[in-house]
Amino acid sequence: MALKSWIASANDPKTDFPLANLPYGVFRHAHSTRIGVAIGDQVLDLHVCATDGLLAPLSGEVVHACTEIVLNPLMSLGPHAWSALRRRVTELLSEEDAAEDVRQRVQTALIPVHEVEMQLPAQIGDYTDFYASIHHATRVGKLFRPDNPLLPNYKYVPIGYHGRASSIIVSGSDVRRPSGQTKPPQAAEPTFGPTHSLDYELEVGIFLGAGNSLGTKIPIEEAEQHIFGLCLVNDWSARDMQSWEYQPLGPFLAKNFATTISPWIVPMEALAPYRTLAAVRPYGDPAPLPYLDSSQPGAIDLTLEVCLQSKQMRDAGQPPAHVSRSNMRDLYWSIAQLVTHHASNGCNLRSGDLLATGTISGPDEGSEGCLLEMKQRAEPLRLPNGESRTFLEDGDRVSFRAFTQREGLPHIGFGECTGTVIAAL
Repeated sequence: MALKSWIASANDPKTDFPLANLPYGVFRHAHSTRIGVAIGDQVLDLHVCATDGLLAPLSGEVVHACTEIVLNPLMSLGPHAWSALRRRVTELLSEEDAAEDVRQRVQTALIPVHEVEMQLPAQIGDYTDFYASIHHATRVGKLFRPDNPLLPNYKYVPIGYHGRASSIIVSGSDVRRPSGQTKPPQAAEPTFGPTHSLDYELEVGIFLGAGNSLGTKIPIEEAEQHIFGLCLVNDWSARDMQSWEYQPLGPFLAKNFATTISPWIVPMEALAPYRTLAAVRPYGDPAPLPYLDSSQPGAIDLTLEVCLQSKQMRDAGQPPAHVSRSNMRDLYWSIAQLVTHHASNGCNLRSGDLLATGTISGPDEGSEGCLLEMKQRAEPLRLPNGESRTFLEDGDRVSFRAFTQREGLPHIGFGECTGTVIAAL
């Protein structure tokens, strides 16, 4: 049975942030930047908790990390410290455990979520984007290689590339339409100008906690001990720019102009009850090489949704339109495999580094994780007001949501990952 909180909004069955979640984020309020935990429609200010002695049972390094303005110091402490802090915060907010005098003290550390301005949760030193969904890879591959959509390496090696950390932005930020070189098939030479094929990509982000030293590896059975938590990622893509520039070295300006992340990082402990076995590989597919083979459940039963709202819809007061739904359990490569593979050559991962799964899509129509995949459909995407989309237009607002739920367990959500496209300069 799920624990209840003395904060009423945390017990709402529809909230993303019940007591069983307790995601971490960084917020700004009253000219001050703090670390917080989401609980119902409130934010628990960990700086206030730390300075008021509410975290006193914890070690000094944990308490000190809660007074910082980014999560990196806390991330670096590892899973034992994370668990201890999570237990203490649960005690402070639990209807069963928190005494009346404790509740009164905690009350002074609570801020309504609508009063805070969310920030990037960590100083992100490096960002790596993977290509872990075989359904996405196959659909996109068919557009360019109908008879051979997957390249020979796909089923052996998690494909990835290094992205740009400086252009990662928090949910709610506008995304300016990028400009770059494009070359239509019929053109003799490329031209420079705004992209005509702006797309979103529905992904899950993996925030690294304690890293590894340069020249060492992370064994597959230990990989998740290095994961602080998960968020949502929209790795915006300019498809026409990408198709011209990506050979032979891969994405560059078509991808590095903006990557939006949701502000709350959901701890792995919160997701533990929602684990499931990874999708069964099709008959005849090779088994993972030994360094990527794990006996642990490799997937999370996490539903992912995309909504789209045009400027015309907003002006008319129409709500966002549901565009697609997929599930993280359908990934071909697990998050543990992505971490292990990344460090398998001795690459040093560091606290606050962000890895992303790549576009997450399912096998059926309606589960596409980007607009490019919808070119496989017989008709373009139709919005409720009659507009259609093949790619994003200026004024379009894209919102991602994610949640997991199981009978007898609470709804765990990620909050929103939202961005609005504005015109190119």
